[in-house]
Amino acid sequence: MAWLQKPLKAQSQIYMSQKNNQKFNGFDYVKSSGGIEEYVLLKNDLKVLVLEDHSAPVATFMVTYKVGSRNEAIGYTGATHLLEHLMFKGSRNFNKEKNTAIWTQLQNIGAQINATTWNDRTNYFEVVPSEHLERAIAIESDRMRYAFLRDEDRQPEMTVVRNEFERGENSPFDVLDKNIWATAYQAHPYHHSTIGWRSDIENVSTERLKEFYNTYYWPNNAVATAIGDFNKKDTLSLINKYFSEHTKSKNPIPGVYTEEPIQEGPRRTIVKRAGQTEIVGVAHKTPQGRHKNTYAFQLIGKILADGKTSRLNRLIIDKGLATSIFIYDFPFLDNGLFITYIFLTPGTEHAKVEEIILKEYNNIISNGVSAEELKRAKAQMRATVAFSRDGTYAVASALNEAIAIGDWTFYTTFMDNIKTVTNKMIKDTAKKCLVEDQSTTGWFVAVETTT
Repeated sequence: MAWLQKPLKAQSQIYMSQKNNQKFNGFDYVKSSGGIEEYVLLKNDLKVLVLEDHSAPVATFMVTYKVGSRNEAIGYTGATHLLEHLMFKGSRNFNKEKNTAIWTQLQNIGAQINATTWNDRTNYFEVVPSEHLERAIAIESDRMRYAFLRDEDRQPEMTVVRNEFERGENSPFDVLDKNIWATAYQAHPYHHSTIGWRSDIENVSTERLKEFYNTYYWPNNAVATAIGDFNKKDTLSLINKYFSEHTKSKNPIPGVYTEEPIQEGPRRTIVKRAGQTEIVGVAHKTPQGRHKNTYAFQLIGKILADGKTSRLNRLIIDKGLATSIFIYDFPFLDNGLFITYIFLTPGTEHAKVEEIILKEYNNIISNGVSAEELKRAKAQMRATVAFSRDGTYAVASALNEAIAIGDWTFYTTFMDNIKTVTNKMIKDTAKKCLVEDQSTTGWFVAVETTT
């Protein structure tokens, strides 16, 4: 739950107030929350989040692009993920030909470097010794608009991505999860997984990937986040120095206007494959991530499955019906899914466990939760937040997820909103969302392979 992490205490004061909105070093100040300050680069509308933290001589620089699998369509599903791979293969100033390849530049200074792709966003980041922050900024600016994207690189990277796809196909959980999402969503692009469909991975052209890149990878569709041991004024100057060479996109960034039709009855999917584990997954549609019901769902998940005293642990694990429980309640920009996954013990009937889950949902709808359960869930959430404060990358990563759902202050205000959740809110949320007509149930059934 990366979005739960709290910001570290800011070590510097805000340079100007939101009221006078002064211009500063090529930026307009926008707002601050939880010690984090937001600016916008006047040249091209790049948003920038900064937080000084001098507890260790490291800094994290991350660029979050507001593009993910929700921006893809049939024929180029997985494009964001494949581009993630290609954007490490070289750019105008950082490439093998100049002996300045991205990996070499950063690994030689002991940096951590990677990128991730998901439904609503993709991000590229570096965790570096503070004195090398400028190098990370320069690299991210260069590949924002000058990534090579060559066909000779796409071919081998396609093979790497296809191998990732095949590993997922060998995981009972991954396969069931993919099928549940594809069944729950018929029109909305959450229907397809981030990695894409195999035939698209294999056949999408380099030209189609370049078109995708040239549509979405612009400063006015991105947020740069800098967290760590630096001087804010100097860091903003560096961001201005490197990113101000880019213009805004010539065309408006396309939005996603496809809405999922109202579900008119329960849906089911059964996957029968070779595997060691049988699984039940019960999913229900949830509102957009910024909706107030998100906070209720976070606590419902704790009450149902966090710790040995949780409801489903007592009803399922303690009775030997399953080995583990996992509840998926991640908020998205658009409607998401609240999914309870149960990993069955050998011989346990799928229908029996499914019945227990639905009975407990109906229990919450009818009776709510006890004051003690709600108090314990909030305490568990506070502990989750506290334990996840593990440095500059943790803060940047959590902000990345909040940016993806449309408001970075979701991160800084999360616990305040959790505190406001009442038993009535939990009961009303369950009554609205955890109903049969909003459900998609999936079973993974292990079968013996024939030789």
